Amino acid sequence: MKFQLKSDSISKLSADIIILAVNKSNQLCSSLSLSKTLQDALNLIIKLDDLPKNTGSINIEHMHGEFKRTCFVRIQNQDSLDEEDLLKSAKNIFKKLKSIKCGTVVLPVNQFVNKKINEGTVANLFTKAAIDESYEVNSLKSDKKASKNNYQINFQANKLDSNAIKLGIKEGHAIAEGMNLTKDLGNLPPNICTPTYLANQAKKIAKDFKMKSTILSQKQIEKLKMGSFLSVAKGSRLEPKFIIIEHKKGKKSSKPVVLVGKGITFDSGGISLKPGAAMDEMKYDMCGAATVLGVMKTIGLLNLPLNVVGLIPACENMPDGLAVKPGDIVTSMSGQTIEILNTDAEGRLVLCDALTYAERYKPETVIDIATLTGACVIALGHHASAVFSKNDDLANDLLAAGNKSIDKAWRMPLWDEYQPLLNSNFADIANIGGRAAGSITAACFLSRFTKKYSWAHIDIAGTAWNSGANKGATGRPVSLLSQFLMHKSKK
Repeated sequence: MKFQLKSDSISKLSADIIILAVNKSNQLCSSLSLSKTLQDALNLIIKLDDLPKNTGSINIEHMHGEFKRTCFVRIQNQDSLDEEDLLKSAKNIFKKLKSIKCGTVVLPVNQFVNKKINEGTVANLFTKAAIDESYEVNSLKSDKKASKNNYQINFQANKLDSNAIKLGIKEGHAIAEGMNLTKDLGNLPPNICTPTYLANQAKKIAKDFKMKSTILSQKQIEKLKMGSFLSVAKGSRLEPKFIIIEHKKGKKSSKPVVLVGKGITFDSGGISLKPGAAMDEMKYDMCGAATVLGVMKTIGLLNLPLNVVGLIPACENMPDGLAVKPGDIVTSMSGQTIEILNTDAEGRLVLCDALTYAERYKPETVIDIATLTGACVIALGHHASAVFSKNDDLANDLLAAGNKSIDKAWRMPLWDEYQPLLNSNFADIANIGGRAAGSITAACFLSRFTKKYSWAHIDIAGTAWNSGANKGATGRPVSLLSQFLMHKSKK
């Protein structure tokens, strides 16, 4: 798929498909300098009123002349169009185009621009939607069908800021490529996407974008005294890996942003075994790690002038004669002792040692990303990721990035009143706090290991993948975190 900017008037262009926005009054949303013949033909089609009234509705009509087809999209009112409706419309357009073989698409930019949406945002969202909707699962099927999505999209804009459009295309493309990597990793089966596989992906990203990668073996992890992380890996025949990837393109004096991703490449629950139904979806328990790698690819493509470190504790959580047991007590890298009451609450056990390791970078900010709790799915469903932080500015910046990128998040409480639920009679802390407020007590657990820096936790258990007929990784929250870092780089 290719993206180009065309400054010629529409009357001088030709393509397989032109995308035109229609408002609630059944009028084209902007003056587009169309030829009289084309304008008259379009008016006749629009008067038929075949386009449904709902925002984002699509209707494709065959044409004669410079454009073989017209893709009409309903946007109600150009002046009141917002970014969420624009992205919804863009995704619907490219979802429809998946079934049509075409070489070129013309997209006039000015029909979507208003006081809230500039031309760069239009290019960004349409580029991201085009790549996202054309994604096909990196499956292991022997009968692979050729993709129809190799068309070229020409953003037409003869009186708009061309530099803003070019930047929008660049940023949208980079975010979508990062999301695709995250989706690929999540969708791979756990016998392929192992801790070693994730480590090799980090090495490849580092090589491609001149970053630094370091992979710590089990012996090196033991030397660091990461007893909590290692306790989870005890039941697996696969060696755990502690993955470090560093993007050092900011000023040497600038403190880094550290991203920590949960990398449980398969979660059986351990001795606290999960029910068998849908257990195959526990291959997605490494989507926090996949997000970190996806974001690192995005910032590599954009060459952001920031210092960013990715940390990934990667292992399996399996039942075995050597596996950690309910009632065991382990010592974390921080020196705090943990009573493990449920071995299926393992994500926090691997993350806490990574959060302690993050201290050595003297970070400006640490953000961990994890498919941490089923309780988060009960609280927020599948639409919003959960953000936990005691730093109001950091939490607000993450929420704003989610709104800007249409990768929504919602802030959850992290009050001290919840901390006593983690009390243990036998250790410094228990790894679960009971059934009530499960996502909050999980965040409270992690907060015990983040006293030395500004920190936020993003629980993506409800947003990292879809179940059912459309089962597959979503690539979230790569868009949110990329937007957060892009905004930071422009300050």
